[in-house]
Amino acid sequence: MKKLLIFLLLLSLVSFTPADNVISRFKPSAGYKHLAVTPGSFGAYLQGLQLLPAGTRTKTYTGSIARTDPHTAAVVDMSIGSQDLQQCADAVIRLRAEYLYQQKNYKAIAFNFTSGFKCDYIHYADGYRYADGRWVLKGKKDYSYPNFLRYMTLVFSYAGTLSLQKELQPVTNLADIKAGDVFIKGGSPGHCFIVMAVAENAAHKKQFLLAQSFMPAQNIQVLQNGSPWFSLDKVAEIPYGELVDAKYLKRF
Repeated sequence: MKKLLIFLLLLSLVSFTPADNVISRFKPSAGYKHLAVTPGSFGAYLQGLQLLPAGTRTKTYTGSIARTDPHTAAVVDMSIGSQDLQQCADAVIRLRAEYLYQQKNYKAIAFNFTSGFKCDYIHYADGYRYADGRWVLKGKKDYSYPNFLRYMTLVFSYAGTLSLQKELQPVTNLADIKAGDVFIKGGSPGHCFIVMAVAENAAHKKQFLLAQSFMPAQNIQVLQNGSPWFSLDKVAEIPYGELVDAKYLKRF
């Protein structure tokens, strides 16, 4: 009986362990408050993502320490894959696709290749495969998560900052910056960051958390430059920090 009570107590402690995500780990600067997100939104999904234990270092797909590790505030608990594919734009695409897959909004999962080809998940899950600029039926329907990850690998192979930038919509009102927005500049290589959370003070000044992947493919990391909180009026002293600028801000 005593052992059963101890077991139940330990189980209750595990059950009520608070989630470790960007909201619980990173408190806003003095005078700022987290901006609420709509339940079920992309922003809410990003803010609910589990983080690996504090102090975890950012690693590449090979397991080596990433060159961006000095800028790590946290590491998102999400797979990288075994190939040098899930880089900057791919990480943003992965996060968006994971959110839509979780919502079972399969029809909305579609990304363009740099060539302009629309690679939609429905075709892939229904057994079609990409070949020479078109879909070819080669298999059976499979909407499983492992097959979803194979679809992601296909997208990563042919999409990038150039294609993703064209798919996103400009944020015309910068005061409306929110979780899920993307700072992006297409190019070779180009780069992008995704906004994980936004905080605001009484004067309506905004601060935000940023996340990225990099080259070679690495963990999705929440960034820091002394503080994990960035603002539009202060260029982040991180690689490609010049992208933290109003003209590069876009939205799904």
